[in-house]
Amino acid sequence: MKLNRRAFVGTGMAAASTLAAPNVHAASHGKPKVVVVGGGAGGATAARYVAKDSAGEIDVTLIEPSRSYYTCFFSNLYIGGFRDLASIEHSYGTLASEYGINVVHDWAVGVDRDAKTVSLAGGGAVPYDRLILSPGIDFVDGAVPGWDVTAQNAMPHAYKGGSQTELLKAQIAAMPEGGTYVMVAPPNPYRCPPGPYERISMVAHVLKATNPTAKIIIADPKEKFSKQALFEEGWQKHYGGMIERIGPDFGGGNVSVDPAAMTVDIDGEVVQADVVNVIPAQKAGLICDAAGLTEGNWAPVSGHTMQSRMDENIHILGDATNQGDMPKSGYSANSQAKVAAMAVRGALTGSRVFPAKFSNTCWSLIDTEDGVKVGATYEATDEKIAKVDGFVSQTGEDAALRKATYEESIGWYEGITSDMFG
Repeated sequence: MKLNRRAFVGTGMAAASTLAAPNVHAASHGKPKVVVVGGGAGGATAARYVAKDSAGEIDVTLIEPSRSYYTCFFSNLYIGGFRDLASIEHSYGTLASEYGINVVHDWAVGVDRDAKTVSLAGGGAVPYDRLILSPGIDFVDGAVPGWDVTAQNAMPHAYKGGSQTELLKAQIAAMPEGGTYVMVAPPNPYRCPPGPYERISMVAHVLKATNPTAKIIIADPKEKFSKQALFEEGWQKHYGGMIERIGPDFGGGNVSVDPAAMTVDIDGEVVQADVVNVIPAQKAGLICDAAGLTEGNWAPVSGHTMQSRMDENIHILGDATNQGDMPKSGYSANSQAKVAAMAVRGALTGSRVFPAKFSNTCWSLIDTEDGVKVGATYEATDEKIAKVDGFVSQTGEDAALRKATYEESIGWYEGITSDMFG
């Protein structure tokens, strides 16, 4: 990534802010403290909005181990060759230098809910008056027999942006002529983006140009998936004969893998593969479970404020939540972050809090300028975040509309990343 002066200065400020973390807390002179864990679409947005809209009345700390954030959304387009890696990489420098956020690059490893502190892997604890958790997802142990995170270099998941995405792209490029790519698709609910079926489209786009006799197999435990008719129409149009999906009726839910042998067993039929992309069942980021905020695999929240149903001083966003009808997407997390930020400011400074409203759109690219989308608006009820209305692209749309949909997604990407990082 090219570092312009602003990015360089901002990065330096972020590093200085990290080193000065204990002094920032000591010098806050009684200002209320908000700690945000996780610097993705939910956490970065929440930190920025709390800091920006409180105009210095609240001391904001963002805890995120990575110094660069790679978006899951559009990471499939990097795999497909439509983006370079630098275009999905983002710095926390502006949040530190322009919004006064104390950016701490460390792992949050525990929450003491009685003392209201977050403990760090590097030592010490950060106090809070309100805590916002946006840790994303982790994987359910044993979800795919034969696979765990120690096998992620042989069989990458590429479900957290950065090195895993680079690895999967490199493995696809190195496939032998006529080779086999296998995706083990996740059960519901799962993080999307990076959508599994957009990823299949992007892999097929690459292989069609570089390795046209290659084969793609999807082992899928789900009977159906979002935008299925659109993807299947697009696969037939652009990649006829290359992609085979094996659903649960034919054993797609009975899958194990052998990373050493690079094989996938699909209901007793062993497939020798060249690339295996394993996307296991998912659960809330580990910090939620460590803090005692989960029921089953997810953290239940109130849609009105994104507050944990187990601790009113903690708000939880995005993929980690059990909130109702919203999908686990970056757009959803960004939307939820604004509701949480408003609720936090209201609780700590007495500012006005408006009724919660949410929106989401998920775009997918099937082939060059062949973009589709699905989305909805939502409102908070006492039970959940409830869908109000929705929309979805239709099969048979003309090329001009599909191109416009793709271009719309590019504009959205620029807008949301600016909204996250300033």
